Amino acid sequence: MTKTVKPAKRNWMLGAAGLAVGLIGSGQALAQVAPDDEEAPVAANEIVVIGEIQYRDRSEVTAPTLEYGLDYFQRFEPLTVGDALKRVPSVAFLSDVLESDGVRLRGLDPAYTQILINGEKVPGSGSSSGAFGNGADSAFFVDRIPAELIERVEVVRSASANRSGDALAGAINIVLRDSYSLDGGYVRAGIMYFDGDRHFGETISAVWGGEFGGGRLLLGANMQDRHNPKRKFSARYDLPPGATGQNLINIEDQTDVRDGTDYAFNFAYEVDAFGGELELDGFFIYTDRQNNEDSIEYRNPTPTGGSRPAFADLRVPAQLLTVNDNNVDIEQTSWSLKGDYEVDSFGGETTVKLGWARFVNNEFEIEDENEYLRDSVIFPEVDRYTGDQVRVDLEDNEVTLKLEHERDLGEMELEFGVHVERKERLSRISERDPRIRVSLPNGTQSFTAKPNTTLPLVSGFGYVTGGDNTIERTKIDPFAMLSGEVGNLSWEAGLRYEATDISIEDRTAGANSVGNDYGVVLPSAHLKWAFTEDDRITASVARTVRSPSFAFLSPAVLETELEDNDFVGNPNLKPETAWGFDLGYERRIGKTGVMGINLFYRDVTDLIEISNTGDEGSEGPGTFVYSARNSGEGTVYGVEFDLSTSLSFIGWDNTGVFLNYSWLDSEIDDEFGSRRFNSQAESVFNIGFIQDLPAIDASFGATYREQGEAFSRIVSEEVTTTYGADLEVFVERRLGDNFTIRLTGSNLLDAEKEELFGKFLTEADQRARAFDEFEFETENAGPVYQIIGRYAF
Repeated sequence: MTKTVKPAKRNWMLGAAGLAVGLIGSGQALAQVAPDDEEAPVAANEIVVIGEIQYRDRSEVTAPTLEYGLDYFQRFEPLTVGDALKRVPSVAFLSDVLESDGVRLRGLDPAYTQILINGEKVPGSGSSSGAFGNGADSAFFVDRIPAELIERVEVVRSASANRSGDALAGAINIVLRDSYSLDGGYVRAGIMYFDGDRHFGETISAVWGGEFGGGRLLLGANMQDRHNPKRKFSARYDLPPGATGQNLINIEDQTDVRDGTDYAFNFAYEVDAFGGELELDGFFIYTDRQNNEDSIEYRNPTPTGGSRPAFADLRVPAQLLTVNDNNVDIEQTSWSLKGDYEVDSFGGETTVKLGWARFVNNEFEIEDENEYLRDSVIFPEVDRYTGDQVRVDLEDNEVTLKLEHERDLGEMELEFGVHVERKERLSRISERDPRIRVSLPNGTQSFTAKPNTTLPLVSGFGYVTGGDNTIERTKIDPFAMLSGEVGNLSWEAGLRYEATDISIEDRTAGANSVGNDYGVVLPSAHLKWAFTEDDRITASVARTVRSPSFAFLSPAVLETELEDNDFVGNPNLKPETAWGFDLGYERRIGKTGVMGINLFYRDVTDLIEISNTGDEGSEGPGTFVYSARNSGEGTVYGVEFDLSTSLSFIGWDNTGVFLNYSWLDSEIDDEFGSRRFNSQAESVFNIGFIQDLPAIDASFGATYREQGEAFSRIVSEEVTTTYGADLEVFVERRLGDNFTIRLTGSNLLDAEKEELFGKFLTEADQRARAFDEFEFETENAGPVYQIIGRYAF
């Protein structure tokens, strides 16, 4: 099937191109930019035609940082930043097959990882329709950023005083191309083929950089199809695998096709103005996506053998239970504008940074289900239909102001300032009350409300509990930091104070606004000792903080949020804090290679965990109301190894290899005993190579990835997740100085994601291991192939 893109979307791209041409042709003259400390812009053909294998950069900053330029990832043609990050040490995902959205640095929940764009935080989360959904308010989904926009990715393993401290696991800084990144332009275009459902898609982008209006300007535009044709299979049992007397309850076969298009536009402009340097940059990203899930469920299947039945193994007659159609239309837009003005003043250098960011998520979901076996009366004698509709409107706005000053103190440098952040989230989640239509044999129909409720027979949209609220957060963070060098030793020490004030107005809870405010002191220190020209040791200690999730603060009571149990937020939650330690060793290998090993440890206090209030739940005796509280401590630790080098030391000058392995572990106590942090992968492993063939101007390479098992436990549900191995390859041919054509293949092993769900109705059942249901689910999506051409001009 070939996808047809709406004409309106094409018009948008033409409009963006027209805007770019207009900007290039109508600039106003300002002072010429020629800063001495800027690197010369890179010629466009050097980006398009990569003459040498690229390796991990060796960062010179004091804080432990890994740097990866776009050319490190480019030959495998990642579509998004998430696709690129799959090759970075300790980066895990808990996404569906073919998707890489919420970064789980060191395997931890995305809210523990700070995502920065050009060094600044940006708003944006998934749908927040439930306390335990994808609406982590401090997490940003990196699959929204096209990889073509980035210049490099920095993995900052430990916090510093001049950055926000909400980075327990670390920070990922996505640096977009600036005005000095490129001299000239190039066009990238290609075709993608999704083998899972034989679907074709396209991608096209253009980037230009050069002098303009007395300064330097960079413009970029990108359009790419996004497609994910997943196939899912579920088998549900009354007992876990291997248990005596286990019975297969039902099976479900499902297709889940996610189809959409992403559009992006970015700019950067630098110019001398008013005695200082002015830098403006911004980006706009628009996503139009449709998720289409169709499933068929059977009751009382009898498999011929094995614990995972397939349709071919079923003995007829298996009884048709339900046919379900679930569609979601999603529109997401992200804007970001930032201005930096840097001027010499007060005996040093003063910088003023003003930023504005906005994220809007609109979803419309419909679910239609035909039930053929609701009771002892089997279709076609009685046919029941249920229809649900849900609207999700989420809007994040964030304004930041940063005042910073640096000055030389002889043997040291002093940096101090204050960062102010104002964030507002407006959530509106509404649904049309579920209705049941009963078709009787004589052709008549009757409408009734959902069983055991007093809902009206037919109703319009109304806000769900907790679905109409406004949350405001203000942060004022002063900081001071000293740094310096003594011989081969560089050091940095700083102190940051983060004062946070949160206000929540939940208009469905029937209460006035509630709030929470707190202050946290965050010291940090880093050492880097280069004891030889090739060897160095880094050591870091830092205190970090994680603010409570907005969903855990809301006073609304969410009925049956945890199976039959209810959940209510706790506005008085304190933030989690952690002391972190990193110790690393890094060695340069030849001119380009680098090898490193790092040990990390995090001691977390005031952990936010779900707890039983003891109050009876809405479903009656045996059910309870749960809430969140600060309880206990936890530890996170592991070892990270990475290698990126040519094999010139054995005479293979044109062969480059890449390898990283992270062993990840943690310990935490919850209501049921000890476990790891929820959904932390046990390990992440990547290995790959690139072989250059200079005689014929060609290259080829491959990467292989494995992610360890992850386990999650909350009240009412326990989940174990495993992934199959992922293999990607590329073949490249360079034609002249300005053109490259590249064929890539990803997910070539058709990797499966498998999840084992243990479900319980009450806490007592979970303690007694009395399962309500045990489900095995697997999904796959098939390989993806791309043929991409780049032309420099």
